[in-house]
Amino acid sequence: MSREKGQSYLFEQVYDMLVQRIDRREWRAHEKLPSIRQLALEMKVHRLTVFKAFQMLKQQNKVYVKDKTGYYVQSGIAPSEFADEPLVNAYPRQNLLSALQSAVVDYHLTQALIDPSLLPNQYFSAYVKKVFDLYPKVLSTYAPVEGDSELRESLARYFARTCGTYVSSEQLLITTGAQQAIHLVAQSFLKPRDTVMLERPSYSAAIDTFRGQGAHIVTVDITESGYDMDAVEAAMRTYKPRLFYINPTFHNPTGAVVPASQRKRLVELADRYRCLIIEDDTYPDIYFGSKPVPPVYTFDTAESVIYIRSFCKYVSPGLRIAAMICPPALMSTLVTAKSLADNGSPLLNQKIFLHYFESERLQQHFDKLRIALQIRKEVMEEELSRTDWQWVSPGGGLNLWVQLPAGQDVSRLLAAALERSVAFVPGSYFDPDNRASTHIRLSYSYLNESRLREGIRRLVEAGNGNS
Repeated sequence: MSREKGQSYLFEQVYDMLVQRIDRREWRAHEKLPSIRQLALEMKVHRLTVFKAFQMLKQQNKVYVKDKTGYYVQSGIAPSEFADEPLVNAYPRQNLLSALQSAVVDYHLTQALIDPSLLPNQYFSAYVKKVFDLYPKVLSTYAPVEGDSELRESLARYFARTCGTYVSSEQLLITTGAQQAIHLVAQSFLKPRDTVMLERPSYSAAIDTFRGQGAHIVTVDITESGYDMDAVEAAMRTYKPRLFYINPTFHNPTGAVVPASQRKRLVELADRYRCLIIEDDTYPDIYFGSKPVPPVYTFDTAESVIYIRSFCKYVSPGLRIAAMICPPALMSTLVTAKSLADNGSPLLNQKIFLHYFESERLQQHFDKLRIALQIRKEVMEEELSRTDWQWVSPGGGLNLWVQLPAGQDVSRLLAAALERSVAFVPGSYFDPDNRASTHIRLSYSYLNESRLREGIRRLVEAGNGNS
């Protein structure tokens, strides 16, 4: 990506977002807009980018300037008829991470996805034929809304075997990926201005999902050692959150693993303060040493946890299969939300996944995949070792959480990287509090070793020129 295209990409993202918020009448005629500094922090870009967007809005007569006071919305932007009855959601919808991942670059360090060449594509094609032989009418019917019964029974056996806890098939809901599961939870259990607790940092798309539902967000820090459990209890006691969304195993983006002692206390606190824990478990099979500790839901005795397990990343990304383990009292609400969303995930996808998931080949795939990803992680770390950037080497997952030197401007680094056809995710994208960050997330799973080396070298070159 050229220098001009890199700057243009960031500018267009900011400009389009401001126009949408004005068109939604989030700011009414003659109302003062937030400051350039405030919007730069909120949108996670450099102040100069926001300033240029304001200048464009001024040229198009969408805003005007009052000397020494700031920018204001011009009158006549939106039609006055039905002004008090907007046809769009009052809460702005965005997905910053998805927008960045759509940037046209040669070296995507934003993609926490598996390189397709590491997946058993030819083996999958054989299973597709097998599924059509076994179920010749598979394309002629829908799956049950809660998911294919064979698949749910298979997953119930799997969770009993791997986690040591009994799960009935009636407690399982199949979703089209973990992102849909998070969305169903937000729609089912949140009203506008309900409080949601999030880790800081947290998964970017989850932040956008809960914020888009109108939730009030409070945060607790997650570190290499997990949580400060006294801070978790204080937040639950003070804010009475309806949900606490967590990613405690190879956390995205930090790679942290919350210890078992904290997991046990967490469910005790959730029961005491009537807070529903949403456990997002995306990478439990991608470990480079010993297996991680059991999921939080296995410590739950009071039905305070909804467990989301994705199989998309490293089993079958194209099939988009995830499962939720849900307390029986909440299942009907989620099934209704699922029926309204898509009336059930595609049956063909579920059957293909079922027969591959039960095969001996899957375990062989995991063993090889863990080795390949560990090598790629070490390649990235080797290239970064020539810098003064800092990180904690993760024991699993797909990402490196890197802290830049204090003088490094992340938004300038991103613009410079895009000019060199490299993209990464700024740490501020993962901050529910919209604070500035000197961290960046680099994913080592999508590029092969040689392209990974070149991408990191270009990124470091961008950093050396913009420190």
